[in-house]
Amino acid sequence: MSARSGAKSEGGIGETIRVVVHALLIALVIRTFLFQPFNIPSGSMKGTLLVGDYLFVSKYSYGYSHYSIPFSPPLFKGRIFGSEPARGDVVVFRPPREDNTDYIKRVIGLPGDHIQMKEGLLYINDKPVQRERMSDFVGEDPCGSSGATARVKRWKETLPNGVSYETLDCVDNGFYDNTIVYDVPPGHFFMMGDNRDNSSDSRVLSGVGYVPFENLIGRAQMIFFSIAEGEHAWMFWRWPTAVRWNRIFSFVR
Repeated sequence: MSARSGAKSEGGIGETIRVVVHALLIALVIRTFLFQPFNIPSGSMKGTLLVGDYLFVSKYSYGYSHYSIPFSPPLFKGRIFGSEPARGDVVVFRPPREDNTDYIKRVIGLPGDHIQMKEGLLYINDKPVQRERMSDFVGEDPCGSSGATARVKRWKETLPNGVSYETLDCVDNGFYDNTIVYDVPPGHFFMMGDNRDNSSDSRVLSGVGYVPFENLIGRAQMIFFSIAEGEHAWMFWRWPTAVRWNRIFSFVR
């Protein structure tokens, strides 16, 4: 009896190990080639994305580089099955000077474009982008005062290809509301946050700067969970009041 019980026990442990290994391999394949979850830790994309949003990013949208692989081992250069992002896509990427940190911004400039900000208005190839005033954004302060509620100017911006989205304007004539002309190099993209006065993006050439095509990780697709700023997702007993139920399963535009 003891010998048979021991054999069954060893068989059960072996089967459990195989199931766990198979599950990990499936998760690795999904994360590498299909979808990867990310969460939003900063307010640079308010009001499109809020602190506490959890979203899926499609890894296949732009093909694959070594940044697509967990821990980003430099196994190869360039992209496999590469497809360039469209203007207006919300993209996760690694900036060249900080390639161990994930950023999420909106693609504003394509290779060869000329980008400039004049008095808070975006110009692409010397033409102002269509912009119309919306009702003020009211909510968790997008301008840096954690925990406060604020009322901030909000605009609807429409890019030349017809993509529309909301931007926030914390202050008139902010630090990056008047800029030089940025000439986007070949094979690079110009990224900006929708929270224009509170975003470190391609306008900061000594920081994010122009983003190489190779450094793109994927396109933001859908918010699958969202919890109020300052709350913790693991505190499930606070979910009834802390979770932003209206944002769950909404698509990122």
